[in-house]
Amino acid sequence: MASRRRLEEFPKTVRHLNATLADSGIGRRPRISRVLAVSVLLFLSLTLPATWSAEAATRVGLITLEGPIGPASAAHVRRSFSELNTNGIDLVVLQLDTPGGLVKSMRSIIKDVLASPVPVVGFVAPSGAHAASAGTYILYATHIAAMAPATNLGAATPIKVGDDPPSKQTSDGEGSDDVPDIDDKILSDAIAYIRSLAELRGRNGDWAERAVRNAASLPAGEALKLGVINLVANDLSQLLANLDGRTVTLNDETVTLNLADREIVELSPSFHARFLAIITDPTIAYGLLIVGMIGLLVEVAMPGLFVPGVIGLVSLLLSLYAFQLLPVSLVGLGIVVLGIILMVVELTLPGFGIIGFSGITAFVLGSVFLLDTGVPGYGISRYAIGLIAVISSSLLMMFLVWLRRLHSQPYLGGAEELVGDRATVKIWQGDEGRVLLRGTTWAARSADELAVGQKVRVIAVEGLTVDVEPENEETTS
Repeated sequence: MASRRRLEEFPKTVRHLNATLADSGIGRRPRISRVLAVSVLLFLSLTLPATWSAEAATRVGLITLEGPIGPASAAHVRRSFSELNTNGIDLVVLQLDTPGGLVKSMRSIIKDVLASPVPVVGFVAPSGAHAASAGTYILYATHIAAMAPATNLGAATPIKVGDDPPSKQTSDGEGSDDVPDIDDKILSDAIAYIRSLAELRGRNGDWAERAVRNAASLPAGEALKLGVINLVANDLSQLLANLDGRTVTLNDETVTLNLADREIVELSPSFHARFLAIITDPTIAYGLLIVGMIGLLVEVAMPGLFVPGVIGLVSLLLSLYAFQLLPVSLVGLGIVVLGIILMVVELTLPGFGIIGFSGITAFVLGSVFLLDTGVPGYGISRYAIGLIAVISSSLLMMFLVWLRRLHSQPYLGGAEELVGDRATVKIWQGDEGRVLLRGTTWAARSADELAVGQKVRVIAVEGLTVDVEPENEETTS
């Protein structure tokens, strides 16, 4: 391992130091030579890493991938492999329990595995776990493949947008011909890719092709018999014990695994990977999109509040960042945008609600197809879509009821508010004069002859002039 190689090089370093002292002439002076030798040894004992010790344990890095393979998984693996030298890792165990995931993220992980400077062991665990779809490709890419009892792998057929994940399996692991129809180019590329990985690691390429072409699946025992994996182990401790002394080809070199004395180091996801895992969850990304739109609409409707606008803008940017990492359907996205436009039109140009409810319908349909790729774990929750549809419909109904009540009320401001008010004639001559209305003198006109002090009623307002008529019993009633 890396620490043992450094230890083997240490005597060479000491001999080189002695030769340098002798060539410099200092070695001819015994007292000075002894002092320098003691000083150098003391310095080395204080500064050399503990891994240079002959009894140093082999450091085994554990990377756990659970759930769908996505951008967060790829970021976690990429960062972990970039820090192998920093952490002094001599062997990596990639523990898998995944239903599959995105092709782009899967290929990124496989590239990191193939470029690893240390051996990588793929381990489907614990019991009850599986490495389906993308997990099968990743397991084939590792230097050593292992599985725990009661686990399975396979069903590696690539999925197009709108397809359902393959689920029909036969008991013999041969798969079923009843799988989603996909493009021949995509299928051929997937078969060639997994066969190249099988050839690289010396595993069963024929079954790998069946896993892609017919969505075949295998339990751990059958996978070992068919040469799909290298061994079966109950847990991580038994796995490492079985690997002790095994040879692995790494960069055209044969490396012997010395795992009798080992130290397991769990490589946890970074903050960036954890945050990415949260926002790239399809339901959360969808929720951020909704919050962003609501916040911006509130800010536009009531400018100056500032807080809804800031929250809406940040949420919208986070959702857009998440969606550009996810397999978004452009058709679904277009229908969602159309629904939003129709709802905004209903709010700005209120009618009978037809436009608004059409917008809600379009928004819900677009949400269903927005991320419905057939990849397990990467569809938007139907419950979330239904909840948002109910809330949107309720808010629209409340808005329409409020608007209807508002239209039925009399004017509470402006010139129209004066119609029907009583006034007193102050000055009158012919058909015009001035009246006292609400404590203010207004210019007035009337078709009737009026007298000073007479009570009149406002029947119309035009600019700063009011039209009045005499107040009598009929108008009063």
